[in-house]
Amino acid sequence: MCGIFGYWDRGHRSLSDDALRAMAHALVHRGPDDEGIHHQPARGVAIGNRRLSIIDIGHGHQPFVSDDGQIALVQNGEIFNHVELAAELRAQGVRLDTHSDTEVILRLYELEGIACLKRLNGMFAIAIHDAREDALYLARDRIGVKPLYTLDDGQRVLFGSELKALWPARGGQRRPMDLEAIHHYLSFNYIPAPWTAYEGVRHVMPGTWQKFTRGQHVRTERWWSLASRQEQDHTFEHWSEEFMALLDDATRIRLRADVPFGAFLSGGVDSSTIVGLMARHVKEPVKTFCIGFEDPRYDESAFAQDAADRFGCQHTREVAELNMLDRWPQVLHHLDQPHGDASFLPTLRVSELASKHVKVVLTGDGGDELFAGYDKYAQFFTRNDAAALSQASFERSYFDSISLFSPESKAALYRPEIGRRLAGVDSFCAAAQPWLKEAAHFDRINQALYLDMQLLLSGNNLVKPDRMGMAVSIEARTPFLDWRMMEFAFRSRGHTKLSREGDKKHWFKRAAAPLIGEGLAHRKKQMFTVPVGDWFKGELHSWLRGTLSDSEVISELFEPKAVQAMLDQHRDGQANFTRELRALAALAIWHREAFA
Repeated sequence: MCGIFGYWDRGHRSLSDDALRAMAHALVHRGPDDEGIHHQPARGVAIGNRRLSIIDIGHGHQPFVSDDGQIALVQNGEIFNHVELAAELRAQGVRLDTHSDTEVILRLYELEGIACLKRLNGMFAIAIHDAREDALYLARDRIGVKPLYTLDDGQRVLFGSELKALWPARGGQRRPMDLEAIHHYLSFNYIPAPWTAYEGVRHVMPGTWQKFTRGQHVRTERWWSLASRQEQDHTFEHWSEEFMALLDDATRIRLRADVPFGAFLSGGVDSSTIVGLMARHVKEPVKTFCIGFEDPRYDESAFAQDAADRFGCQHTREVAELNMLDRWPQVLHHLDQPHGDASFLPTLRVSELASKHVKVVLTGDGGDELFAGYDKYAQFFTRNDAAALSQASFERSYFDSISLFSPESKAALYRPEIGRRLAGVDSFCAAAQPWLKEAAHFDRINQALYLDMQLLLSGNNLVKPDRMGMAVSIEARTPFLDWRMMEFAFRSRGHTKLSREGDKKHWFKRAAAPLIGEGLAHRKKQMFTVPVGDWFKGELHSWLRGTLSDSEVISELFEPKAVQAMLDQHRDGQANFTRELRALAALAIWHREAFA
């Protein structure tokens, strides 16, 4: 796990060494152990890395450079099958000087070019300067576990693992706020890729690579697509056997590290299954971590303790303060963008706990999106009219069911001039419909899951373990998002995930029950969050009202009377605007910090 950064100038203009060092410093939390920069000022190119040393601690310094000096490479992430790939390379007579997974990528690229990405099983964002082609390649892993952003002004391309790494190359000047991105934020509760909160700053999309040359054209290729899978029929017995075998191996290879590792353990089916599989492959007790709350409505630490006891874990539990909102600015600083999800706060807290003991944690992220673990799926697909909807009606109706603000509520919230500027922008058509069209050959449950795989994961749910873990310099690994498991999940029909009665993950839970026990397998899912809505009615209502009324961006974009009406109705119990007000508060705090 690391942070990468750099630039590519089409006119061979160089960026100062001071600016590059400042870009590196902006990512020091992602890589406190080492720094390396490959800079060729005459060519107008640099690639750099801040390193969190996990594998081959003494010899994994980046960038890795080819013997002839023509290729330089940096990565953020881990290649979990690097051991097998290194053995293949050595069998072909290729010299490897280290045990670093990054050197493996370099040697594969020398042999196979950018097509080598398909050989990699891991989470990664990679930058390659290839002087032979006079080109810069940027590549991202299949589903976007690791982030990568670009800012291309037509002359110079800047890139970085976090948005904050881009600004030093512009003398500290941020790009203006992207109004269309904020419009989409109000629908999704996060900004969906490829947009970011800043004009002209975009994601390298998951499963793609980009090639920058001296011309204006940027070549973009999608090297992996989950939509290429075809659903198959399974018996439960065969499905269960393959599911557990794949997840076991995905977990096993994610235990490769030269530093202490552990796991986040909530006591839910996802994290309990991962910890149970970890325990099969290690000699020492698995180190597990959870936070609890004194309020039993939000405390699931007893379930985590049950799982820890079952697998003989070295379990660390800490009772945390329930009201963490004073840390919201810190969270949004690490996110670089507005996010309305309150669970970032406890995720930061459990990351801080784990960082006292380990450098790597395994998590259960991805299980809900692959196997229909959220209530929203059951709520939609058990509706009386769900099966009768036409395809077009299904797509729009499902999107509406998961949207934060409807198009009508957004229009009523905007100031007239903002509403006019955004009148032709439909978040469904722009951000959701293309993915649903791509997944139209799947059954409808899998179409809904596919949408979340493409948008929710990279836009929000994978941002959470990455940024909150990196804030305290620990690496999060996600066995469910092994590419083999993802492809298996989308070869599985929707009914294997969500039953007609609305039982979520129902084959998954049956398959995992022999490992984790019936009680943990079938217990009701509890969201990892804090009771913001109650606080907004009572003890924090004045704070919220002041935060919104004093905000420059809230005043600029929204009708004050509409905002005040939401505040009043929520306080008085006439409506529940928890999520909407939380999103507006996050927007206000982010903007205050970003444009102070």
